[in-house]
Amino acid sequence: MSAPPSEGWSSGGRASSGSLLAVSDLHVRYEENRAVVEALRPSSDEDWLLVAGDVGEYMADVEWALRTLAARFRRVVWVPGNHELWTPQDDPVQARGTARYEALVRLCRSLGVITPEDPYPVWHGTGGPAVVVPLFLLYDYSFRRPGVRSAEEALRRAEDAGVVATDEILLHPDPYPSVGDWCRARLRRTAERLDALPGGLPTVLVSHFPLVREPTEVLRFPDFALWCGTRETADWPVRYRAAAVVYGHLHIPRLIRSQGVPHYEVSLGYPREWRRRADPGHAPRPLPGFSVPVPSRGRP
Repeated sequence: MSAPPSEGWSSGGRASSGSLLAVSDLHVRYEENRAVVEALRPSSDEDWLLVAGDVGEYMADVEWALRTLAARFRRVVWVPGNHELWTPQDDPVQARGTARYEALVRLCRSLGVITPEDPYPVWHGTGGPAVVVPLFLLYDYSFRRPGVRSAEEALRRAEDAGVVATDEILLHPDPYPSVGDWCRARLRRTAERLDALPGGLPTVLVSHFPLVREPTEVLRFPDFALWCGTRETADWPVRYRAAAVVYGHLHIPRLIRSQGVPHYEVSLGYPREWRRRADPGHAPRPLPGFSVPVPSRGRP
């Protein structure tokens, strides 16, 4: 699927006093998480919300959540996680692979939600201007343990260790031979668009999967890193002038810095995970430097 006519980014906009907020891994199939989304509110009419994937597995759930959020925030920017790309057997929408992704893009456009296929919008609020870049890149099994030379060997070792992502059952790469091939195609297409951006503006890179390996180093099961990104994006935050990187997927909300660039994981995660946190993180996370202070929100 190609971006709408010729332009790779959109500079239209006006100065805003709002905040640039981010959240991921809402997993609204869980009733507790659905209640969290019901309670989410912007702090001002000018707030943007970056949604870094894993809204849900079923098309109807994704539609409900994004429709709810799009009605509240000035602009919503979405990238797919692996869960949106699953094809559960009991989902009435049985599209697989690229056909499922394209159906999600069509859904988002019908709701006014920005996707990785649309012109990249420019944030003109606090910390701006900056190009907000939603990324859909997947993974290629290159986040391997030291000494493991191939994806095949890495997957075999992970299976022997009892670590196999559900993606191997429910995420279909059709028409590509493998998820790795789909990932490489996405990398090529996305790099072409990023290379064409004007050089003067910083970016905010939004991806479901981390763009660098470091966040996966704290995983309880190290082999799960295979399903968490690609080494090909290691230099992208610097190469593409990122003032901030936003990601999810790991369900370990935190800030790290890599080569001087802040990387924010903004996951909510499963109820069993966020219940254990001192701060469950029910409010979207404001990006420092791109937002004004956000007051605490009531929790459902």
